[in-house]
Amino acid sequence: MNYLLNTSILLHLFRNSPKVEFLKTTISSDSTNIVKISIVSQAELLSIGRQNRWGDRKIKDLIKLIHEFLIIPIDNEEIVMKYAEIDAYSQGKLKHQPLPKGLTARNMGKNDLWIAATASLTNSILVSTDHDFSHLRNTFLSLELID
Repeated sequence: MNYLLNTSILLHLFRNSPKVEFLKTTISSDSTNIVKISIVSQAELLSIGRQNRWGDRKIKDLIKLIHEFLIIPIDNEEIVMKYAEIDAYSQGKLKHQPLPKGLTARNMGKNDLWIAATASLTNSILVSTDHDFSHLRNTFLSLELID
């Protein structure tokens, strides 16, 4: 299976949080699984490190973790088009695909849009700890929420 780890999961993984048990027991235990991250998550993690004034050693450890995964760039037309489609859908303005009844328009963070577009385009199960992607489940992507 293909998995794309959201930034929140990577941060839990870096901190060796109990929330990553799913990764260890389910995803990592199967050598046929392909685990990826978006280059956007790489940038977000490094920004978090800098903002929190992590030292050189901790930043190096973070970079080492990041490079354990296949990093997906966002500099291609297909991801750009998927980003636009997901953004319009989230705003309730996608003419051919309106939001389901009971779901209201929402603003997604720009980085979350890039991550969602990457998961959608690569047919990856997005693994996250937050519900920012819940409205996209089964429409644009598969989602594995870790509570």
